[in-house]
Amino acid sequence: MSHSVDHDPNGEWRLIRQEARAGPMQMALDEIAAETAASGGPRTVRVYQWKPGCLSVGYHQDPATVNWEACRQQGIDVTRRQTGGGGIYHDTYGDISYSIAAPLEEFPNDLLEAYHRLCEPVLDALERMGVEANFVEHEVESLYTPACYLRGLHPAHDIVAGGKKISGNAQYRRKNAVIQHGSLTYRSGADQHLSTFVDPPAAETFDQRVTSIAAQSDISRSEAVDTLEAALAEWAGATDGAWTNAELREATNRVAEQYANAEWVRRDPNTR
Repeated sequence: MSHSVDHDPNGEWRLIRQEARAGPMQMALDEIAAETAASGGPRTVRVYQWKPGCLSVGYHQDPATVNWEACRQQGIDVTRRQTGGGGIYHDTYGDISYSIAAPLEEFPNDLLEAYHRLCEPVLDALERMGVEANFVEHEVESLYTPACYLRGLHPAHDIVAGGKKISGNAQYRRKNAVIQHGSLTYRSGADQHLSTFVDPPAAETFDQRVTSIAAQSDISRSEAVDTLEAALAEWAGATDGAWTNAELREATNRVAEQYANAEWVRRDPNTR
């Protein structure tokens, strides 16, 4: 079960319930939430939806691994995350994402400890959904490096159910804040997920590695979202909140500068 946050009991936490926005805006809002928390504003737990579907590529990912034409034809956005790893296709229906943003000083410096602290509400939510899940017990070999869900599994941040990955989580530090975001697979769509990459493996390979909430439980997507929101709010002691106009303005600027900027998204990390 989840344990509530025990750092700085006077710190204010807000829950921002599921919002459907374009991927570049969602990534910008994660970054803005971290800056707000670092500057003395509220800490944030939130659940979000990618609309339209979006491929988020890892910060250091080679753009040559992306099938840009397939994404264009299918109306799939492409953005770049601030976290590492491979690409993740976030289907509007099949993916449920969350993030947590708080001052860095309130969480362990040790990365493994920080992951396990910040993943507590995710594991709690999955348990409440009727999904038996936990961190993968040992490292598992990579099957296809460009796709995050087919990379090697790591006990620090990969959550499995029935031996298959159901949630991936990543952290980064920004301006004295820690931000963790993650993806829970509600429904898995191997063919479309893999179509966003160049020379992907067969769908069977994906299905051997990845499972979903819908495959493990009969809970509806809306119920799953409600459950995740409740687990995050209870863990943080958060009350319902919203973005300020200033945060939304700054996030819109960050979208233009980075997350929807083709030059930034398509840059080759190997040349920098």
